[in-house]
Amino acid sequence: MVVAASALAIAGVALRGNADVTGRAVAAAIATTTTTSTTTTTATPPPSSTPQSTPSAPPTSAEQPVAAAAGAPLAGKIKPGVTRNAPATFYTSDGGGACSYDPGPDPLTVAMNWSDYEDSKACGAYVLVRANGKSITVRVTNLCPAPCRVGQLDLSREAFARLADPQQGEIPVTWTLVSPPLQKKISVRYKTGSSQYWCGIQVIDHRNPVARLEVQAGGQWKELRRMEYNYFLSENGAGCGGALAVTDIYGERLVVNALQVLPDVAQPTSLQFAAR
Repeated sequence: MVVAASALAIAGVALRGNADVTGRAVAAAIATTTTTSTTTTTATPPPSSTPQSTPSAPPTSAEQPVAAAAGAPLAGKIKPGVTRNAPATFYTSDGGGACSYDPGPDPLTVAMNWSDYEDSKACGAYVLVRANGKSITVRVTNLCPAPCRVGQLDLSREAFARLADPQQGEIPVTWTLVSPPLQKKISVRYKTGSSQYWCGIQVIDHRNPVARLEVQAGGQWKELRRMEYNYFLSENGAGCGGALAVTDIYGERLVVNALQVLPDVAQPTSLQFAAR
């Protein structure tokens, strides 16, 4: 069991010191090529030689997040308009973890329980958490494996402290998916080792949860398989370096013109999903 916990810790998965960690993320979902009716916006990425990634700033007290509306045909287990009642714990977080985001200064993050993490579908989602008459908005950056319970949130220590005294250890909360105000635009990053023959693609700083990513290859759009570490893989190189289409859970589809394959570089776009 110590070996299992160590392996998860190395992978960046949220671990709590008093937990007997036995769980792990389940297998990645199988990709399909089915498409639905969507709204498409196209933009050319601004020129940048070596763009750098910076973490999203949380909404300020003057910026109240917009409650995520119902009618999200591509949503997974975390559905808009649904309030969840669950326990919340905390752990020491640097903003990195199973979602493969870079560590950053934003302290308001959360590790999602293994069930609602849903093979990384929850990555990058924003949830509004309420307890003791207080509320905070946090971004999903990590996985909390079993024995985390279904619905449970493992907040960063800083986020937990805004709701209750950390000495309490665990508190009851309610949480809901939200579509917060964001000044940042979406960025796209190719995974380490990516080339024209194989690539992994990650979407960063999206307002709403990402439902799918497609690449243009041979004049057609091809949906890529999403991995549990939050990259979409093109295992035969199809579409690597070509145009991309990113769709959120509401069906809004954003098209990014061809980006150079620059591994480990977050390349900015001029696009962002609409607030819901």
